[in-house]
Amino acid sequence: MSFFEAIASVLTGYVNFRGRACRSEYWWFFLFFFLASIVIAAIEVAMGIDPDVGPFSTIFGLAMVLPGLAVGVRRLHDIDRSGWWLLVWFVPLVGFIIVLVWACKRGSPEANRFGPDPLAPRGESPKTA
Repeated sequence: MSFFEAIASVLTGYVNFRGRACRSEYWWFFLFFFLASIVIAAIEVAMGIDPDVGPFSTIFGLAMVLPGLAVGVRRLHDIDRSGWWLLVWFVPLVGFIIVLVWACKRGSPEANRFGPDPLAPRGESPKTA
């Protein structure tokens, strides 16, 4: 999945908590979020606005909460984990590391309880686990 395909996929399915998201979709979206945040902060600094409380940064951050959660849940679905495991993020010190490792892990190559492999060629019949 390319950068622009990933952004389009996440933003058009911004409240889609069903199905699976491959690693490339997840990481391309977060690269987009990171780069867009830097650009918005630079614009706010050039305008003399503190980017920590700037209106553009705040609006962009709030607009990306649901898409970020949705792609995170779908990413966990890809490794056959419930989206509720995303709450591990809040465990001090180790939660971030656990979620990071899961986000880097290769997804199930076959269909799992959350759907078919997102990287499977179209038209191929999904394999059951």
